[in-house]
Amino acid sequence: MNELRDAVRDKYTERALNIAGGGSGCCDSDCCGEISDSAGCGYSAAELASVGFDPKASLGCGNPTLLADLRPGEAVLDLGSGAGLDVLLSARRVSPGGHAFGVDMTDEMLSLSRDNQRKSGLGNATFLKGTIEEIPLPDAAVDVVISNCVINLAADKTAVLREAFRVLRPNGRFAVADMVALNEISPFLKRQLDLWAGCISGTITVADYRQALEKAGFADIEFEITREIGVPQSEEKIASAYIRARKPAAA
Repeated sequence: MNELRDAVRDKYTERALNIAGGGSGCCDSDCCGEISDSAGCGYSAAELASVGFDPKASLGCGNPTLLADLRPGEAVLDLGSGAGLDVLLSARRVSPGGHAFGVDMTDEMLSLSRDNQRKSGLGNATFLKGTIEEIPLPDAAVDVVISNCVINLAADKTAVLREAFRVLRPNGRFAVADMVALNEISPFLKRQLDLWAGCISGTITVADYRQALEKAGFADIEFEITREIGVPQSEEKIASAYIRARKPAAA
């Protein structure tokens, strides 16, 4: 697990440095889709402009802020916040009175996100160093958990979803964009650390993802497949998906 985490950290350190130099941060699986001059990865040009972002800086496979139905006054957490795009967009949507948190384990990404926050002028955002398996927030701290193409990178997805459930308040919402497997990923591919860090080998099937969410305690679970992607030189297929769930009021 430590070797896998180091591989992911090294890959995203490289991406952070590439973004800082004006390059693209997209996943190796091209889960971002087509990038245009004005918008990409599910974001409108107006959204990106509102926080001063270049579309090439997105590391995601969708726009989870569209799913979350964020409201003023709410607290939201982004798991694996990367360059900070979804945190800053969320901070705008929950203002006034709300706050957006991001957690990331990569120093270079945290530096990049904090620099992007300074440029945006948004004060209601906080970027925390930590892993998504051990979120550095107390129980029932947020109303919404979002994530963008990150949970698939975790070796222990059960721990991630359990932590997401823990930090949510009763009736809290889980709304993520992630990569899922449309058929079982072979053991050979799962051993390829570069493919794991590239949003491919760490994917699990929709059925397994649903089971993990249910085991964590979530209800009202929904999956929406948005884009299928073939794995080069393989029969495996993966897809980008929007995933929604809720923490029950009685939890």
